[in-house]
Amino acid sequence: MKSILITGATRGIGYATAKQAAMQGWIVILNGRDEACLAEVKEELEKYGATIHTLSYDVCDIDAIKKAFMWIKKNVGKLDAIVNNAGILDDALLGMVNEKQMTQTLAINTEAVIYHMQYASRLMMKQRSGAIVNVSSIIGRVGNAGQTVYGASKAAVIGATYSAAKELAPYNIRVNAVAPGFIATDMTQQLSEEKFEQRLSEIKMGRIGQPEEVANAILFLASDVASYITGQVIGVDGGMVI
Repeated sequence: MKSILITGATRGIGYATAKQAAMQGWIVILNGRDEACLAEVKEELEKYGATIHTLSYDVCDIDAIKKAFMWIKKNVGKLDAIVNNAGILDDALLGMVNEKQMTQTLAINTEAVIYHMQYASRLMMKQRSGAIVNVSSIIGRVGNAGQTVYGASKAAVIGATYSAAKELAPYNIRVNAVAPGFIATDMTQQLSEEKFEQRLSEIKMGRIGQPEEVANAILFLASDVASYITGQVIGVDGGMVI
């Protein structure tokens, strides 16, 4: 039975990925900071007959990351896949960017991804197998006004994905990324009606994407079906970038 760790698994794309993994019979390890919320998601996903574990920790806490992987090694015994999904969006025009925004965005969106890849790869190298899927963004590929820091953090995820893929391929560890476009999550619900319609008009398929559609791509890359795919960034954007 395959095991998968998903960061930021209590809502949005992370939750959708966890739900579909549970429905497919994976051993699912949920990460989040809210223990009560994690417990609710665990109870819900167990209805599909899957084995669900929860690990409540801040993805920016290096010691907590280390302890989480030690727990996985001791209690699960292996890790077949990891989805680095946890992230934040804190918009600001370039002239208004402050130190707190810069530090927090890069710590959560970029540094946490690299640290999780580091510890996951140590487990996977011993197994001589594994899949790492990083969640980037369309903004990391093409940029957007008012999102310089966010765009930089997500572009860095793409660069880290390419480099790690080259480094880990000899160990049969695949590293890929997805770059979601305009997806119906809490982030997009915060937009004004005007901005929402503007973004929608840029999508060739004429509709907003659903978290489940991103989850499909993530689980494809995490599965054995994608056994010869590594170092790729798959856009899930309905044709925003063509």
